[in-house]
Amino acid sequence: MNFRPFMTALCLPLAACGGGVVPRGNYAPPPAGPPASAFMKQGPLMGSDARALTQMFGQPRLDIRETTVRKLQFANGRCILDAYLYAPARGKEPVVTHVDARSPVGADVDPAACASALQGK
Repeated sequence: MNFRPFMTALCLPLAACGGGVVPRGNYAPPPAGPPASAFMKQGPLMGSDARALTQMFGQPRLDIRETTVRKLQFANGRCILDAYLYAPARGKEPVVTHVDARSPVGADVDPAACASALQGK
């Protein structure tokens, strides 16, 4: 019995899987982008630490701590404000780098307006 046609039929699909040789070349890593602080939105709470936030709004409704981030949530009947704090460098006090604000039903709200509402202004 001639197995050649049978073996050819089995090997052809495997041959299609073989990759070519990747030529070696000079690899240059992509240039470093701007620091993360360059992407921070401007606002009245940016750069504030947890102590400043609690002085402004009182005790947070939530205080969630993870390895690299701390989330403080402040709320009243008019809005909910989430402040995300990251340390700008190892050993430094975490500061606000991002803020989200929404109404009690979930609609987006201007964070500055929510901060004013939380302060009773």
